[in-house]
Amino acid sequence: MFEKCWLYVGHESEVRKNGDFVRRTIAGRNLVFNRDTSGKLNVFFNVCPHRGAEVCREKHGNAKHFQCFYHGWIFGSDGSLKSQPGKERYIADFGAQGRGNLVTVPRFANYRGFCFINFDPTACSIEEYLGNAREYLDLVADQSEAGMVVVSGMQEYSIRANWKLLVENSNDGYHAATTHATYLDYVAKTHVMGNDVALRGIGRELGNGHAVVEYTAPWGRPIANWIPIWGEEGKREMERIHAGLVARHGKDKADRIAFKNRNILIFPNLVVNDIMSLTVRTFYPLKPDLMHVTGWALAPENESEWAREYRLNNFLEFLGPGGFATPDDVEALESCQGGYRNAKEVGVGWNDISKGMGLDPQYDDEVQMRSFWKEWNRRVSAVCK
Repeated sequence: MFEKCWLYVGHESEVRKNGDFVRRTIAGRNLVFNRDTSGKLNVFFNVCPHRGAEVCREKHGNAKHFQCFYHGWIFGSDGSLKSQPGKERYIADFGAQGRGNLVTVPRFANYRGFCFINFDPTACSIEEYLGNAREYLDLVADQSEAGMVVVSGMQEYSIRANWKLLVENSNDGYHAATTHATYLDYVAKTHVMGNDVALRGIGRELGNGHAVVEYTAPWGRPIANWIPIWGEEGKREMERIHAGLVARHGKDKADRIAFKNRNILIFPNLVVNDIMSLTVRTFYPLKPDLMHVTGWALAPENESEWAREYRLNNFLEFLGPGGFATPDDVEALESCQGGYRNAKEVGVGWNDISKGMGLDPQYDDEVQMRSFWKEWNRRVSAVCK
């Protein structure tokens, strides 16, 4: 599945200065994502062409060169071999035809700051792959004329469940009422006037396995959706942000950016939750019943100190591993994984995701999950043939 799809490697803001780099593990590959000294973005396999050692051992930093600690070979930030101690004693000419350079991934693409790789050199363009999902990534990227940035750091954790369960969970619109009842009760008591905490919207299949749930919700959004608990200072700040959005995009699009929430799935395993805060998440299987999750907080580059504080408060309150939501979801997915041990005797080998099929679409239907599984089935069936 991960051999042929475009996979998210990082946001361009994570390597904003020339020489910046981060290490990433994508589909089991050890990679270096960097901006070289000329300003070009690259993704290299983190392996020395000599004896296979990692040339980059730090998680992130800034470097003009990478040196393999094993035998001292030095590579430029563009991946080119710069120094080979004892070069005259090697029979092989590692400089010939670039044999001694770091190897780049077959395909790299940057869509509005979201950077992707593909291990298939014949893959379609990122624009074709994203298709209708571009509209929703644009609604994220258009939140700031100065661009979006990853707030320093990331969160990593594991879930003892199959990774595809988190795909389903991430754009499941109707589990919140029960799974996250504690959070909605908290919101009703602290964030809103009255007790109406219903989520209202629609799920959409976007093609190529991508999907989205777009909806209104009772919580505040620091992109311009004010709630009374934020007070008059917050109200003025939200009005200022909204006015800027209207000036750049017109009122209809500005209102959609500010007042609608979006849970976006980019097939197979990129989730962008543009909700009370903004998070980017990927997850990969370590075993059939174990996944590793990585999450980042995304924010407008030119965001005020006030808005950034409330954005991160919202992020930690709901989206972080210690927030209201993530522990709930982890518990639910691990419970499902435990229940699947009974599949043979119970006679259930897969999930039922038929809700709303053949009917007029509603918010609490399962069209989003079906979008993923149809693409999954298409790709797996092609391989099996």
